[in-house]
Amino acid sequence: MISVVIPLYNKEQQIAHTLQSVLHQTFQQFEIVIVDDGSTDGSVAEVEKIHDNRIRLIHQKNAGVSAARNRGITEAKYDLIAFLDADDEWKSEYLETQYGLYQKYPECSVYACNYEFHNAEGKVISTIVHKLPFKSEDGILCNYFEVASCSHPPLWTSAVVVKKEAILAIGGFPMGIKSGEDLLTWARLAVRYKIAYTTEIKAIYNLGEGYNFSNLPSRRQDENDPVGKFLLQLYKEHIPHPIGMRQYISHWHKMRASVAIRYGEKQETIIETLISLRYNPCNYKVIPLAILAFIPKRWRMRIIKMYKQN
Repeated sequence: MISVVIPLYNKEQQIAHTLQSVLHQTFQQFEIVIVDDGSTDGSVAEVEKIHDNRIRLIHQKNAGVSAARNRGITEAKYDLIAFLDADDEWKSEYLETQYGLYQKYPECSVYACNYEFHNAEGKVISTIVHKLPFKSEDGILCNYFEVASCSHPPLWTSAVVVKKEAILAIGGFPMGIKSGEDLLTWARLAVRYKIAYTTEIKAIYNLGEGYNFSNLPSRRQDENDPVGKFLLQLYKEHIPHPIGMRQYISHWHKMRASVAIRYGEKQETIIETLISLRYNPCNYKVIPLAILAFIPKRWRMRIIKMYKQN
């Protein structure tokens, strides 16, 4: 049995479709724990229109997505927890595929599959995944940080199933972080537990409006970079150091530089670029971001619109 945890906050237009993608799974042994994080639109009413005794709707005051996921974890009845965001969806064989990994790789505590992006116009965009340590369709992802530093995230929230005991052991999702709380969670799991991964595409990341490098990100970065500090702490605490973790830290600061430049934060962009290069001097993809910081704003925005994040 699998507990499906869905944090819900103001997704009136998407939640019904997301729920249907769960109810239509080929694997039907699940419960759905929906944590309403103080929605102010009609999200709850949309959930209540769907009558299935496997759905549990829990209400809490708005406390953020990490708090909602953590509440769902504690409320979950089963030993396997599948996370699904309220605006994403699964293909019909998703849970069957993940349960298959669980049966095939009992030594693992985390199970993940590949996914694809759907943009607002309905275009399907494939993920880019490099340096997998196996050549077959699935295997153990023993070099998570190496893969994550040169690919789309191999672990993405709506494409991950975790043993409840493992997610509880690391304290769940970190609170008080606006951006990167999920990436930090996977990093904390990756240094402690084995990950089973399949290249099969069984989940859909719906990008929605505004996911374009030339647009401002929907969320500002956290001040003082708590995610970066936690990643560095993990790196120092684990000897031998996980394969590729320095490159992953560099990649994280590249992402912070890309956000900073879009907000016109010249000094922050340069600082993040230098930190990125400190951990991986070969991370040449971060250098154009630093150059952009010295270009006048009127020209910078034109160049940013032509720059593709990768």
